[in-house]
Amino acid sequence: MRILTRTWTGRAALAACLLSVPLVVAACGSKSTAAVVTPSPTPSASTSVSPTAAITSAWQTFFSGATPAATKITLLQNGQQFATVIQAQAGSPLAKATQAKVTAVTVTSPTTADVTYSIVQGGQVALPNQKGQAVLVSGVWKVSAPSFQALLKLEQ
Repeated sequence: MRILTRTWTGRAALAACLLSVPLVVAACGSKSTAAVVTPSPTPSASTSVSPTAAITSAWQTFFSGATPAATKITLLQNGQQFATVIQAQAGSPLAKATQAKVTAVTVTSPTTADVTYSIVQGGQVALPNQKGQAVLVSGVWKVSAPSFQALLKLEQ
């Protein structure tokens, strides 16, 4: 098992990514020209697939640099409270090259789940094995506000 040490550069990269909120695996130094279509979540979209698949999709879409800020806001519990932060940094090149990789989802109740994920920057794991929660709001699985806030605190 490889142990990663946080460095100043790693923290700076993480801070830039977290402020802009777009995150999910990018090739080191390359630019992708492929378009990613991420439909807005709907209750039927989340309930027609397994909770694990819906949660994984919500987390990876939320942290993807290709996802528009408006969609990210809908994928975050109480997303409107964070709209300014999400919109302000949506165009950051660093954030566009960052992703979240979900490695485990454990549904703990009909409306909550524990999520284990890693933040990946330029193909390298920058923040491994983070713990967060997903919440089911009006039939849609979302990144919990406390999970997002915990990431924002890491940058300080």
